[in-house]
Amino acid sequence: PEAPAHLYAWGDVALLARPAVAMVGSRNHTSYGAEAARILAAGVAPAAVVVSGMARGIDAIAHASALDAGGASVGVLGNGFGVVYPAANRALYDRMIARGCLVTELPPGERPHAHTFPRRNRLVSGLAAATVVVEAAVGSGALITADAALDQGRAVLAVPGPITSPTSVGCNKLIQQGAKPALCAGDILEELGLGGLTPGQCPGAPGERIPPEDLSPLQRTLWDALAAESCHIDALAGSAKAPTADVLTALTELELRGVVRQDPGMRFALN
Repeated sequence: PEAPAHLYAWGDVALLARPAVAMVGSRNHTSYGAEAARILAAGVAPAAVVVSGMARGIDAIAHASALDAGGASVGVLGNGFGVVYPAANRALYDRMIARGCLVTELPPGERPHAHTFPRRNRLVSGLAAATVVVEAAVGSGALITADAALDQGRAVLAVPGPITSPTSVGCNKLIQQGAKPALCAGDILEELGLGGLTPGQCPGAPGERIPPEDLSPLQRTLWDALAAESCHIDALAGSAKAPTADVLTALTELELRGVVRQDPGMRFALN
């Protein structure tokens, strides 16, 4: 793929010179995909920068999980600076500028278009030594990123998924075609040639859940309620004494960060 004529950066540009892994996947992810992205991004964060495309879904979870783990992340935009897309990523956008780096080849003020996202994907893979596809249905943009990585001579890994899940078809096919299975962070670090977790060693969830420091008062109330057990949206609204719409917005932000997941029946639980 062609190199960009210009590359604009906002944040810690020194991150662009560090070892990095791209982590991409479906916007319409499953709870399995969200959990996989959270574990893998947090697991590689101590040793490598996590690069992704700042889209909703797996991208946003990978970025947020790397930051939550004390690591760094680089986001590649499909638009110019001054435009936040999707709008739901405003908080993540601000976190990335403060603790990571945003890059784009588009001039300030340029709005996103259908053709800008496939072109962005080659930059996502190009900024990393390896690309990990967490979840991808047939035709997913994440597969475009994987193709770009192969064209650039980069390694491609994929998270295997249930054969019954449409969002894992693309990943399973990548593995069938020779991509390395990403079963844990150690597999990714081994591919990057970095120390850290022993290959095949999968980090489990910590015994004691510690809430992120930058939760809003409403988000902290919801986190406390979910710390004991999963809850229905109505029960959460009742315990928080807040409108259901406000609670749903707060939960969506937490889900984007990989802190909570939504289960069937409008029930929510901590990851």
